[in-house]
Amino acid sequence: MSPQPIIAARGVSKSFFGNPVLQDVSIALEPGRIHALLGENGAGKSTLINLLSGALAPDGGTIEIDSKAHHRLTPPEARRAGIAVVQQELSLTSDLSIAENIGLGAFPRRFGLIDYRALARRAAQVCALVGLEENLATPVGDLPLGRRQMVEIAKALFRQPRVLVLDEPTSSLSAHEAQVLRLLLERLRDEGTAILYISHRLNEVMRLCEHVTVLKDGQVTADRSLKGVDAAGLVRLMVGRDPGDLFPQWTPNANRETIVSVSGFSCGLLHDIDLEIRRGEVLGIGGLVGQGQEDLLLGLYGALPASARSASFNGSSSMPSSVPKANALGLAYVPADRKREGLHLIHSIAWNMMLPGFGRTRALSGRDRASERKLAEALADRLSIKGDLTRQVQALSGGNQQKVALAKWMPSDPPILLLNDPTRGVDVETKREIYVLLRRFAEAGKAIVLSSSDTPELVHLCDRVAVMREGGIAAMIEHKALSEEAIVAAAMGAETARAAA
Repeated sequence: MSPQPIIAARGVSKSFFGNPVLQDVSIALEPGRIHALLGENGAGKSTLINLLSGALAPDGGTIEIDSKAHHRLTPPEARRAGIAVVQQELSLTSDLSIAENIGLGAFPRRFGLIDYRALARRAAQVCALVGLEENLATPVGDLPLGRRQMVEIAKALFRQPRVLVLDEPTSSLSAHEAQVLRLLLERLRDEGTAILYISHRLNEVMRLCEHVTVLKDGQVTADRSLKGVDAAGLVRLMVGRDPGDLFPQWTPNANRETIVSVSGFSCGLLHDIDLEIRRGEVLGIGGLVGQGQEDLLLGLYGALPASARSASFNGSSSMPSSVPKANALGLAYVPADRKREGLHLIHSIAWNMMLPGFGRTRALSGRDRASERKLAEALADRLSIKGDLTRQVQALSGGNQQKVALAKWMPSDPPILLLNDPTRGVDVETKREIYVLLRRFAEAGKAIVLSSSDTPELVHLCDRVAVMREGGIAAMIEHKALSEEAIVAAAMGAETARAAA
């Protein structure tokens, strides 16, 4: 007999502006079980999370906590019931310290004032659980994305939750950090915590979870034990058909001239590296998180101060010293954090698609709005972005937001694309669409530089992979020698990596 759920949604429905997002959805989170919630981007997962946490009220149905029905659960009621949510998009305050962010909204108090000594003690305890060793006084804005993710998880644990909801928790974590999280979740499960786990990394789901609920177009299409289900079966449950090949067929391109060359390149963590980027290739950048991958992309893009003994950028003998100069040389950059750095959320989908072109328009009166609208519609059609393009881009699912972040560079047709984890938090079908698009770009002669925390992505999509370690290139592995083992070995400094290179 199954234990009584701590929290359950019973036949909940939710619509926005007359468009149904959830229809008669039910899910029950039991103590001591890791429960997967799967579905493509736009399936309704985020809306369901917001109903369970009290951030939204259902139009129909109820939320039950310990079998007590709530037609309108409020966020304070959810917190008092022990429900904590770690959203994919982080809710941290950059200027506050790690300790202050962890205790935000739940500060221990003494005589009505914040008890900073108690805060530091309790924050240190949860930081130890998630492997955060940084000084607790460090401003969160100084941390890389993966460490900020761990602060967000520590913030949820600070409240000692009975129910922990995790939305794409490993999308920006290193392999070591993901392993720390896995062990922590297994410990919490064994202690009786109910865990709802949302991830597009199906191998994680198979390893961690015991039960799955699948949403498609706002409806539950499966609610079952994971026993006897493999990763391909999960994809079938999500998309309603066999998964097929996720990656497009790789074909060699023999005529790849060098378009970017740097010697003695240094930037941030990077020191004295040599690198060539060629037309018609996807050059992967791999390695453990925090080894200089982002510094490489930002330095090439002129967004961080960089130096080199010699450099050649698309016919120019000097390095771009600013982002506008990099754009003028044909470089474009898509950041990992699309909401903070890649998009203007309050503006429309079409406006975001046209954004890079505004810099070339001297006055608003010089804009051809009819042409812009037609171009935006063509881009949306090419990338299967459906619906009214005048909507705010924040109304889109994460996968469709990522498509917009890519689409905005297409009108200027840049020959060099720098991509920082472009499929982070993106569903299987959208990943496939992005992979096909990148291979087509390469076949058309563009140079693609792809930094990714997803090792299979590097193996199957790239012509070469530069593996970063301690601010240098530990190995350059050609496609024929690419494997997950070779990349991991190079990232860890193993001798076998040199043989694979």
